[in-house]
Amino acid sequence: MRKFLCLCLCLTACLFLLSPIGPAQAADQIKFGLMGPITGDWASEGQGMQRVVELLAEEINAAGGINGAQVVIEVADDGGAPRTAAMAARKLLTSSVVAVVGTYGSSVTEATQDIYDEGGVIQIATGSTKISLTGKGLTKFFRTCPRDDEQGRVLANNVKGLGFTKVALVHDNTSYSKGLADETREILKNIGVSEVYYDSIVPNDRDYTVSLTKIKAANPDVIVFTGYYPEAGLLLRQKRELGFDVPIIGGDATNNSSIVEIAGKEAADGYLFVSPPALPDMKSESAAKLMATYRQKYDSLPSSVWAVLAGDAFLVLVEAAKAVGPDPAKMSDWLKTGLKGFEGLSGSIAFDENGDRVGEVYRLYKISPEGEFVLQ
Repeated sequence: MRKFLCLCLCLTACLFLLSPIGPAQAADQIKFGLMGPITGDWASEGQGMQRVVELLAEEINAAGGINGAQVVIEVADDGGAPRTAAMAARKLLTSSVVAVVGTYGSSVTEATQDIYDEGGVIQIATGSTKISLTGKGLTKFFRTCPRDDEQGRVLANNVKGLGFTKVALVHDNTSYSKGLADETREILKNIGVSEVYYDSIVPNDRDYTVSLTKIKAANPDVIVFTGYYPEAGLLLRQKRELGFDVPIIGGDATNNSSIVEIAGKEAADGYLFVSPPALPDMKSESAAKLMATYRQKYDSLPSSVWAVLAGDAFLVLVEAAKAVGPDPAKMSDWLKTGLKGFEGLSGSIAFDENGDRVGEVYRLYKISPEGEFVLQ
């Protein structure tokens, strides 16, 4: 019996040593995680992300999967909150995923980066534009969205190009919003646009009339708002109720059809924002196919571009797994050196050594009287 037990222990130790390092995968399946705000204030973003990624996974599996292995999507709800996101990240690590798509908010992504890095798993953020998320030496972190320095440049140049000279700059103190405000503020100063007001509002508040009254007293000819769509919608509606007739131009976090529902069509009419192109404005064949499939299944389109950038994140992960197998370290290296000329949903995709997306993608949009987002 003693010899038998010793033999069992030796065999177990050998199997352990021969096992591959990293997430375990069954031979017939490859697991990817999807982390997003499925519930909470940004639920439409997370639900859109989930729908797009699952539709694309169904398509990949119907075509034979990845080198014969079926794709499995493990979904974790981060609720749009850093603490919840940390728990969601740990949940996905226990599910043996090789990579994670998500998440949306910069502060939420920030709370999970080290968790995924320590777990040896790739993370591709889809709406997290804060500059400092990259450049930390995290070799497996990427994003399919651009950075705030690029967005700030495009936002400031559009303010100047539209002829505005006196700006009220408003943020909400979140990592994304304040970072974008500060980037835009510096560029506006350098291109000769005067700042007459700079302050923050409180996210999730329901009444911004006090702030709007202060802004009105500063007499700007435009308000630049760098926060999210729920607050932008309220600012638009309450600005109209106050009879304050000044335009607002916002950042990419306001690219969500819910802004029209919150503000009302009359208040939303004329609102300007910069963003990566919306799905109907994407020119790739894969985008057209996704738009048709999504509309057929859900009788609508994703509420914003961020769900589509989640689809791009999933597609590049599929390409990497096809090329080098479901090994996070090899996939990460390949995404930086081997991903050449890949045409995603939103256009050509490549990454630099920090995991940032290469190339300019921002465009200017205006909301029409009918509540449509019109590319300018």
